[in-house]
Amino acid sequence: MSKRKSFADDGWAIWVTGDDISTFYLNEWVNPQGKSYVDVAVRIRGVKSTHSLNIYIPFSVEKREIRDLSHYLKSENIFRALFSTRCILDYMKNRHTSEMAYHGKTVDLVHLSTTDYTVKPLSNGTLMTISIDGLAEYLDNDEAYFIFRLPHKNLDELFRPQIDVQNAVTRLRDLLTSPVVSEKYACSVRVNEARLLPDEINRIGVFHRQKLNKAVITLSLQEDYQVNDSNCYRIHRLEKDLYGNYLPEGCGGDEMITYEWNESRERNLYGHFNFYFGISRDAISKSSMLLYMILLFVVSLMGNVLWAVLAPLLGM
Repeated sequence: MSKRKSFADDGWAIWVTGDDISTFYLNEWVNPQGKSYVDVAVRIRGVKSTHSLNIYIPFSVEKREIRDLSHYLKSENIFRALFSTRCILDYMKNRHTSEMAYHGKTVDLVHLSTTDYTVKPLSNGTLMTISIDGLAEYLDNDEAYFIFRLPHKNLDELFRPQIDVQNAVTRLRDLLTSPVVSEKYACSVRVNEARLLPDEINRIGVFHRQKLNKAVITLSLQEDYQVNDSNCYRIHRLEKDLYGNYLPEGCGGDEMITYEWNESRERNLYGHFNFYFGISRDAISKSSMLLYMILLFVVSLMGNVLWAVLAPLLGM
């Protein structure tokens, strides 16, 4: 059996300048056979006292790669898929925000594409800063959501096939002896944990005074992959009919399972959150099948050549 193992370690950071309590959401769209994406959402309580929202992304990203997802929430189905409830939406109430009413409360939804924000490359990632001062006159509520999508380049690297020249003979032997490939991947997602963050972030004093209240991780991928779900608080099949065109490219939604984890300051007073998930699959190797076909063709060709040589000698 051929084996593939890989590990990734993601260290995110989030903080605001101002007096707030925030919740951080990561929705991972995992696609081992193509491109993976991550939806980032932040809920700020006390947004009217907040000057800026800062997010450290643990990989390089350009501004053109950031996609504002707020406009998708004008669809009632997509809102139900994301929030598990119905809502009353006043879409584009003004040039920068919409207003959502659900669960007996009213909150603002900020449209990132109309908002002033910067993307700054760092040594090991990217710092995204969203200015909130300029939004003050457009915010009618003291609670607001920001939501956007990024290509998750660390996951793409995690799933990228590795070519090991030194063990090429062993690899060839494995392909010949067994067509089954055992894939095992693992990823650690750490939020606001200083030892995994670059110096540029750790030198920011306000970061260490942040009041992140809760972090939620959601992972969706095809059901033929197994996930270490021992600490999940919710598992369900992804509702493709609700998501519609909200799904990222390459994530069709067919037979996808969603896993959810969360941590809060009730169990971690420092607001440093750590999530871990393992992904595995045993599958038939396409390389093995191709190799078998090539060997079959070569053997057949050699048999024909040998017969062409021996037939005259045997008088046939």
